[in-house]
Amino acid sequence: MNRKHIYNPGSNETLSERRIFGGNPHGILNFTQAKYQWALKLWDMMEANTWFPKEVDTTKDVVDYNRNLTDPEKRMYDLVWSQLISMDSFQTNNLADNINPYITAPEINAILVRQAYEEANHSKSYAVMVEAICDNTDLIYEMEKHDEILRRKNAYISSVYEELAGEVTDEKILLAMFANQILEGLYFYAGFTAIYALARAGKMLGSAQMIRFIQRDEITHLLLFQNMINSTRKERPDLFTQALEERVIEMFKAAGALEIEWGKYITQNQIMGFTDEIIEEYIHYLIDDRLNAVGFKKIYNAHHPIKWVDDFSKFNDQKTNFFEGNVTNYSKGSLSFDDF
Repeated sequence: MNRKHIYNPGSNETLSERRIFGGNPHGILNFTQAKYQWALKLWDMMEANTWFPKEVDTTKDVVDYNRNLTDPEKRMYDLVWSQLISMDSFQTNNLADNINPYITAPEINAILVRQAYEEANHSKSYAVMVEAICDNTDLIYEMEKHDEILRRKNAYISSVYEELAGEVTDEKILLAMFANQILEGLYFYAGFTAIYALARAGKMLGSAQMIRFIQRDEITHLLLFQNMINSTRKERPDLFTQALEERVIEMFKAAGALEIEWGKYITQNQIMGFTDEIIEEYIHYLIDDRLNAVGFKKIYNAHHPIKWVDDFSKFNDQKTNFFEGNVTNYSKGSLSFDDF
């Protein structure tokens, strides 16, 4: 598969012929003509959710970090930021270098550009938090050089992206969509929940608010890739073979094992409300939910063990359901795992 042309005036591709990938786009972005209406709705939601790190007051978090966090909590807090910094750094580059050049629907190209901006905005928010709160800024950003577990996690995630790059095929670009679904819908969640667990104890409330903003963005990113996968299933059912399903299941299992290991490592079973058993059940629940959203059967039949997390992640009671094609209200949209 070749990278799409930036400008392709010889294209006669009609709207009905447009494809997620493998199409022949003209190169002009026209928001008045879009095949994938869910992409336009998602754009509006992302635009309405625009936020900036300076909106979050972290003044009290500085006091909590220095006076009120236990040593295990402080260790966990530092490790969470190190890992989240890595994920958003990977994704900012991955979207531009490995995904968008091969997507041939202009409205989805626009969404991916918007997502890349949001990933960079998350990186800015981490810089604000780390600089204002943590003891050693340089250590947070270079933690993988000193921490074997973090380095192993980052190495695995980046190796999957590198494997799916290189010579791009139809199957590879589809698997890359699944890899992005996993990153957006799984790898962030032990870290998110760790911060919410501190907030539940009345600590680091500014940090939890920053995570709410970030998680709300990640929900839209997850919806993007799930919709891309489901649209591709309609356009290219020939790609959804038994072999592909087995490969995807193995990807999810490997990612789940990695995230469970990470969650247990950062908490060391010393964080109230976020025990080793809960971490494993929660990640299995998320895997089932993500698989089910793209047409695969659940593999764990796990139950949501910490529904209080959903309350911490919500801004209000607004709901979205992209798979039914409805957006009830997307002004500073809410987060709910029921929305998938």
